[in-house]
Parts: sequence; structure tokens; C-alpha cells
Amino acid sequence: MCGIVGYIGSKNSADVVLHGLKKLEYRGYDSAGIAVVNELGELDIRHAVGKIIFLEDNLRDIPLRGFVGIGHTRWATHGEPCLKNAHPQVDCTFSIAVVHNGIIENYLELKDKLISKGHVFKSDTDTEVIAHLIEDYQKTNNDTFSSFLKALNDLRGVFAIALVNAKEPNKIFAARQFAPLILGRGQGENFLASDIPAILKYTKEVYIMNDGEVAVLSKDDISVFDMTGNKIKPNFFNVNWNEEDAEKGGFDHFMLKEISEQPLVVQETIGQRVFFENEFEPYKNELPKDVIRSISRICFVACGTSYHAALIGKFLMEYLADMPCEVDYSSEFRYRNAAVNNNVLTIAISQSGETADTLAAMREAKKRGSYVLAITNRLGSTANREADFSILTRAGLEIGVAATKTFTSQLVSLYILALYIGTCKKSISKSVVEETLEYLLDVPKQLKEYFPKYLSDIEKSAKIYSGYKNMIFMGRGINYPVALEGALKLKEISYIHAEGYPAGEMKHGPIALLDPTTPVLAIATKSSITYEKVLSNIEEAKSRRSRVVALISEGDKEAINLVNDVLYVPDVPEIVSPIYNVVPLQLFAYYAAVWLSRDPDKPRNLAKSVTVE
Repeated sequence: MCGIVGYIGSKNSADVVLHGLKKLEYRGYDSAGIAVVNELGELDIRHAVGKIIFLEDNLRDIPLRGFVGIGHTRWATHGEPCLKNAHPQVDCTFSIAVVHNGIIENYLELKDKLISKGHVFKSDTDTEVIAHLIEDYQKTNNDTFSSFLKALNDLRGVFAIALVNAKEPNKIFAARQFAPLILGRGQGENFLASDIPAILKYTKEVYIMNDGEVAVLSKDDISVFDMTGNKIKPNFFNVNWNEEDAEKGGFDHFMLKEISEQPLVVQETIGQRVFFENEFEPYKNELPKDVIRSISRICFVACGTSYHAALIGKFLMEYLADMPCEVDYSSEFRYRNAAVNNNVLTIAISQSGETADTLAAMREAKKRGSYVLAITNRLGSTANREADFSILTRAGLEIGVAATKTFTSQLVSLYILALYIGTCKKSISKSVVEETLEYLLDVPKQLKEYFPKYLSDIEKSAKIYSGYKNMIFMGRGINYPVALEGALKLKEISYIHAEGYPAGEMKHGPIALLDPTTPVLAIATKSSITYEKVLSNIEEAKSRRSRVVALISEGDKEAINLVNDVLYVPDVPEIVSPIYNVVPLQLFAYYAAVWLSRDPDKPRNLAKSVTVE
């Protein structure tokens, strides 16, 4: 949650920080703020409630000037979105300004102690505790760095912190513990941010901080330490992204751009991994064959959209690799007595690699002796670094809060992984491997042809169903998770209440919801072994006078006569159908949001990286 940016150099820091905050607005947009140390050596701060544009308007009216600055865009946890709770937060002397991403779990205990010492708090945030704690330690420690270290060792929880002190105006201090923070190095200027896109305009030389690291930035130097003050040598590297990767590219919204990028994403994720002459070894470097041969079961842990990918992964592992498999919500896994050990491979899926619940589940699985494989889109993320093994998807930057292309890249990675595990276990024939790979290799071309063919039809259907307040999605088999994902997309960006169900379960309760005010979206693609059963489920919905829109295969003459509206998809084998079937559901949700004048890139109450439990 939340976005942090910091700058020190010869440019006006407020301009650099504001630019970075705009790039990080997907991480939170309840409120925003910037603090600079001005020419008089004093703190100067601006706050605004709502999106970054309101802060920008504020700065246009009353500019900030200074060569050192930090900023923050907030997704509220402690305290409602309002001016007093916006970051940066300050101490009693108005010398120390702090921005913070995460949750300080023991903030109430610390706050009570500080109040008893005479500190006055002005916000409801846990962040303000940090500023007062440093102020308190400075009474006995002359320098900010020593006070910062002592304060850090008092904190429990998840945090990425950046701060400036007007009494030491030529430095920025930062720390990371379980929340992402990167450093950027320039010529006579240096940067920090929650994510790389925030500073790409100015530098491509970055260092991803590790948990338990502290940084001190001046305009000419970056020093990194552990939390006891021992110096660490940071290994900076050059990123190969450019700013255009993070722009909309002519699309109205990032979400539509990212949905449209899926043919390329599938192609990139497949890469050269599936071409082989002798042995099929696509992930031999990421997951050694001897590890695969030692496991007898797989346990997936994931949240949200990644959880739906994991459910499809379960089908693939059982069908293609003959591997017993279970799927857990990450947030539930660590609180039960999970039966994982050194015969189990725990696969953690997280697009950001920073999802707090999934990281906690990974750590619990490792504690119990399980191997952990992370599937993530972010090189250098915590999941990527902490897992025993890691597979990077190739989705590129995804700015829209609702996951679209990262979901598709996760699916493709899971197909290849299932084939690889099946090959290593000798539970799959070479012919099935080759056949499935042919299906996968055909996906980019078919998806590319899909968009110009059906985009307007999906938009028209979305307009019709955007007028309803509730909707039921249903699917069966490997497409039941696709129904869940379609319902999630609709509810999270259009705010239409939507639920996904296995189609066969409708008559066991949910059918009570059906009437003319509650339409149904049914996944009824012809290649499914349960195709005829889904048609029967559609009949059940129609008899309750629900309007039905069905996702059907091109050329299907039977299903079209049973429903009110159709969304076509290519007629493909059932095993690869989820990759195709999710695309019109993403577009359906997108256009419903647009018709309702919702912002699909910034759904309310949501943020891209969920780095708190």
C-alpha cells in the first residue's frame, strides 16, 4: 500500500517528488503530501485529500522550493482519509517529517509512552509515532541517524520509511522492513521510491533495499547499513525499462492497454522455454529436477486474482502432472495447522512479490520444512528473494490496480510448470506435452485477432448489464475459477455486486437469488466436457426469469438460442480455454465501469500492492 518518493540534489525537489507520486498513484490515492527543506532551512509541507491532481493544484497556487524533499500517496489504514492523517507526519518541533508505508503494530503502546513524556499527537495515524520517537531519542543522541536506528529497533510490524530533518538539511534517511523501497543513483542527485517507475525519468541505476536495511542519502552519496549501524555495500544495477512502458500508449485507461497487451505477454512468458529437441526442461534453472522428484504434493498459497490463477493451477497439476494439489488463501494458511513438510512444494503466487499475506504463508511453509517456489512478476521482490526457487512471469509493468495481464502471465507460467513437473515425474507422455505446447503457442495469434473482432460487441453487452446492481457468474471445471475472476473484476472496478459459483452448485442455494433483477453470466464454451450440463444450468436460470449472457465458442448454434446475449471466444480445446475466456470477462468489467463513469485504473478502497495483512 501507499507510495513513497524522495529526492536530494540540485533540482527543485517538489517537482521531482510530484512526478514520482504521479507514477505511484496506483499504490494509493486517499490523500497525498510533500515535505521539503526550504532555503531557510525549515520544513515546508503541503497536504491534499484525494488524488494527486489536488496536491498538484495546491502546489500551483503555493509552490514549494527546496533541494531536499519526500512525498507520499496514501492508501488509508490507520485513520480516515483527511488532511490531518495525510503524510508526511511531523514531530512536536516541526523539524522531522516522516512518510511511511505499512503498519506499525505496536504504535498504541509507543504512543502512550510518548504522550506520557509530553509529546502531542495531531493525527490518528501510526506513522506519527515514528516522528515523535526519533524526536525523543534526539534528546540524548545528537545525530538523526543514531536516533533513527534506535527508533527502528522499537518498531514492530511492516514498514518502508523515509524522513527528513530540518536540523540536518542535507540528508534523507530511509529504512525497509517487509515493504518495498528502492534507491536510485544519479550525478549529483539521488532518489528513493516505493517502485522503479517513480524515478525512471531521472535515473536507471537502482538498488532494491533488503529487509532490515537503512539508507542515508546525500546529493553525492548513498550509504546503506543494517539496523545496528554496520555498513553494507549496495549492488546497484541498471533497469532496461523506459518511461513509455508506464504510459497509456494512446489507450483511454491503463487497464484497457494492459488487457490489449496480453497477446504479447503470453508470447513473452512462453519465450524460448517450450522449444526443445530432446528433453523438456523449461524451468530446470529455476526449479531443479531432483527437487521435483522428491515431492509428493503441491500446496498453492495466493490472494485475490492470484488465488484464481492457483485454482486453475490445481487443475493443471492434477490433469497434466498427476500431482495431488491443494489451494489455500494465503491469509488463512498460516493460521491453521497446514500439513506441509519436505515432501511438499509450496507454490506462492503474487504479481508484486510483496503481498504481505503471501509472504507470511511462504515463511510459515518454510518453517515447516516445505520447499517454496514463488511465481511473481517482480525481479528483486521479497517473494523472489526469500523463496527457495522462483519463476518470473514476463508481464512487464502493470499500472492498473485490477490485475489483467499479470493473471494471464501467471496462467501461462503454470501451464509450462505443470508440463515440466509431469515430464520430470514421468506422469505425462511426450505427445501430450507437444500437443499442449502447440495450443499455447497458438494463443498470441488468436488473442491478437480477437480484439478487433469482438471489442464493440463486448462494450454493447457491458452497457446493458451495467444497469443491474447484482450479477451471478457461473462456470464448471477448469472454468469455474474464471467465473470467480470475472465476478471479481466486475465488482472491484464497476462496484456492481457480483459472485462466482460452480454452475452445478446453483441449485444448492444461490438459485434463490435469481429473478429479473439478477442476471447471470455463464461460461458455456463448447469444448468443455460439462458443456451440456452448463446449458441445463442456463435453462434453470432462464426459468427463473433471469437475463443470461453466455460466453460461448465461435460457431456454436445451440447455446445462442438459449440466452439473451452472447460473448464469443475462439473455439479452443478445454485445457487452454481459461486463457481465452478470461479476456472478454476483463473487457466486460472494464466497459461496465466506463459506462458507470468509474475509473477502472483506480477502483475505490483498493491498491496495487497489498503489503499489509
